[in-house]
Amino acid sequence: MPDFAARRTTMVDTQVRPSDVTKLPIIESMLAIPRERFVPGSLQEAAYVGENLELAAGRVLLEPRTLAKMLDALDIHPGDMVLDIAPATGYSSAVIARLAEAVIAVEPDASLADEAEAALDSVGATNVVVERGPAAEGAPAHGPYDAMIVQGAVQDFPPALADQLKDGGRVVALFMVGALGVVRIGVKAAGTIHWRDSFNAGAPVLDGFSARPAFAL
Repeated sequence: MPDFAARRTTMVDTQVRPSDVTKLPIIESMLAIPRERFVPGSLQEAAYVGENLELAAGRVLLEPRTLAKMLDALDIHPGDMVLDIAPATGYSSAVIARLAEAVIAVEPDASLADEAEAALDSVGATNVVVERGPAAEGAPAHGPYDAMIVQGAVQDFPPALADQLKDGGRVVALFMVGALGVVRIGVKAAGTIHWRDSFNAGAPVLDGFSARPAFAL
């Protein structure tokens, strides 16, 4: 039986800490959550490698470095309500659950949502609610949110999600511009999200997050 606890420690020591992720709650959460429970059995051996893992067509578990740096930029507080968009099997939601008051996980793939609920239950993440539906529509019934994170790439950030972010709230998303991916952190002020670049990463663009066609006369 592989020593997954040792692999978690190695993941944090070789992928997370060297990436300038220094917030102790993030490190402690990534040490505590068994990543291997959130991947199919065939991928358990690869659960802690430093690359995206494909969980379904066009859907990945983000590499540990990318997720850790996104969470570091998002700066989640213990009283926050967080929207986790397209978390697939729920690993990100489990990590965030230890940082926030509550997590709403919106997963468009019903089978992945079922897997997420089972995995989250197995690790005692009782403050996560898994909602099934289009990721780009979010979960307005539970909002507005203090923070949002997208577990895949976007080209355009949907207005429906922007509307669900509190004024003063933060959002982090991986924008793909051609072949180049850049993670951006956004802060909502006076009804508008103001974005700034943070670091480079890559992932498939999620359904509903492709660039909208430019209007032309």
